[in-house]
Amino acid sequence: MAHFAKKVTWLELFYDLLFVAAVSKAGHVLLHVEHDTIPIQYLLKFVLIIVPVWWAWVGQSLFVNRYGEDTVSHRVFLILQLFFSLIMTASLSVEFDEYYLTFLIGYAGLRAMTAIQYLAVSKRESDHRKDTARYLGSRFWIGLIISSLSLFFDSWVRYAVLYAGIVIDMALPLMGRRYLVKTSINTHHLLERFALFTLILLGEILVSILAVLQSSEWTWESVLFAVLTFLLAIAVWWQYFDNVELKVNKNINTTGQIIIYGHLLIFISLCMLAASIRLLFLDQLDYVYMVTFLFGSVLLYFFSTTLVFHKYRHSDQRLGTSHLALLLGVLAVFIVISFITVLPSYLLVGEVMLFFALYAKVTTK
Repeated sequence: MAHFAKKVTWLELFYDLLFVAAVSKAGHVLLHVEHDTIPIQYLLKFVLIIVPVWWAWVGQSLFVNRYGEDTVSHRVFLILQLFFSLIMTASLSVEFDEYYLTFLIGYAGLRAMTAIQYLAVSKRESDHRKDTARYLGSRFWIGLIISSLSLFFDSWVRYAVLYAGIVIDMALPLMGRRYLVKTSINTHHLLERFALFTLILLGEILVSILAVLQSSEWTWESVLFAVLTFLLAIAVWWQYFDNVELKVNKNINTTGQIIIYGHLLIFISLCMLAASIRLLFLDQLDYVYMVTFLFGSVLLYFFSTTLVFHKYRHSDQRLGTSHLALLLGVLAVFIVISFITVLPSYLLVGEVMLFFALYAKVTTK
């Protein structure tokens, strides 16, 4: 069954901007360096921040995908969510503990609005669509209540309780798969939503280029670094969006869970890559740590995009093991060279750019 063309509304795009701002603030946590490394607590804070932000955005995006209509009531709900998004985004900081209450109010408000929307829409739907909306609308309160209880705890216990609720929240769609398969997502709309979010996040790499050019005198090394980083951004764009536009079967009927959870890893990898560019140019990290962090972000992007696109590709255009072996082999060579020889920053960026150019060529030809 072919999907009808579901249009992304202007209010949805406006909604996305706030969440991209939140993810961008989360990415800036990775720029904090102590003793030539990014301390483990900042890496953990990055994850602590980005996962709830991503999950809050996913919740509303999936509701709109299955049940959303551009009505006055839907706009009111989305505007209320924009308000809670502002509260949550304003609370994001390296000093996360100090702003935890406002963060929790924003997050809980977003999740509550989504749950209420499902319960409201279940009253006018019928058959399996009614069952799906009722299941999600009633079960999402479980994770929300557990996460809200984190307010009564301190230190690491607070975050353990918060994430216990989020993990349960994320598991509920998997546990209720029997409902979701009967109310499949609109693949075209969902891919467009995630692609638009990815596009704006990709802009963080361009922002990093501007930061590089503005933070130093223009030498041939800094200009070459900026040029290679720009080509890197183009290669990432080419690889991702040509796959979305040309290689993916948008009429496939699924629950969309590979798209959803796989994109969390894609978003994390893009934040890491943007942070790597700034830190690499500023030469603030230990060389071995820098190479590990840089190529770690590349590997994460490679595996997550391969996961997301493989199942949704047209069957005659799926990559074979030879393609994967070639890409991993080239990446392994670059990693080995980078570890055994201390390379200047522009050559490290050049290696990553060449890998993404090859990745784009192999996966979009």
